[in-house]
Amino acid sequence: MRILVTGAAGLLGGEICARLVAAGHAVTALVHRNPEVRANNGTIVPVRTISGDVSKPQFDWSDTDWADITESHDLLVHCAATVRFDLDEADYRAANIDGVANALALAEAGGMGFLHVSTAYVCGTRDGHIGEEDSLPQIGFANGYEASKAAGERLVRASGLEWAIARPSIVVGEHESGAIRQFDTTYAAFKLIAEGRVRHMPAKAGATLDFVPLDHVAQGIVALAENMDSASGGAYHLVSGQPLPVAAFTGSIGAYPQFHEPELVAPEEFDPAALPALERRLFRRVAGLYASYFQRDPHFDDSGFQAMTGLACPPTGEAYIRRLIDHCIEVGFLPDA
Repeated sequence: MRILVTGAAGLLGGEICARLVAAGHAVTALVHRNPEVRANNGTIVPVRTISGDVSKPQFDWSDTDWADITESHDLLVHCAATVRFDLDEADYRAANIDGVANALALAEAGGMGFLHVSTAYVCGTRDGHIGEEDSLPQIGFANGYEASKAAGERLVRASGLEWAIARPSIVVGEHESGAIRQFDTTYAAFKLIAEGRVRHMPAKAGATLDFVPLDHVAQGIVALAENMDSASGGAYHLVSGQPLPVAAFTGSIGAYPQFHEPELVAPEEFDPAALPALERRLFRRVAGLYASYFQRDPHFDDSGFQAMTGLACPPTGEAYIRRLIDHCIEVGFLPDA
């Protein structure tokens, strides 16, 4: 199959490209500022690359490049997005909404299938059972990222294309090794907490986190891509399905003598203004952006994904969290004892 992958220089996009190439597909990788497409192990993926900006009509390509791409691909895997939580609404619109609209226009022009990478947290701040076919909420999102991803999904669903939607939860390192080639988003807050620079987090009793291994997500997206005829018209949770209590996560951090286990404070009793000055700044700039995930208890149902692909996420309990931490120590992201 001839597949175009947007966001190919990103963590997930690079690993998807590597697995598609290994499966024998002809892959074109769309890159933007970073021209390198790397697998999670850091190796360069042997793909054709083309530079473009998904936020601009026609990806800012010439008519010749546009015609070349539209005529030579069967499927578009749309990974390109901003995953930051601290942007203005205009930035989210450009990357996560206009970017989807422009990618859909490309796929329509070329008669391509469209596999859209979203997030399981388009459910917003709901708790309890979250089904793959549940209606998208209009309100109740924790941040602009979630809201923009939901808006992008609505565009995909309204298109006349053959489409499917992949929804990862909180993507972290590979299952067996804990390895991940770049530390951003969730890992930035994790580092501040582990090193004791943020010592308090607002957390609801019973809150859980759904950490999903990168390799499970990439393998799942490749499986959906290879089964688009059957997957078409569905949304699929690429999640662990094994909610980890927030207290177990922070306890795993505290089990290491060089790390600090944060104090979990009931949200109604948490006052960031009362924190020491440095902790207050770090909480507001980084850790606080992720605080809402310490206050939810979603239980993502991935039965549709499992039935479609035959794939189930391996165990992701506290032993897996320790592997993630051990990798961070091994590569120097976190300090050794």
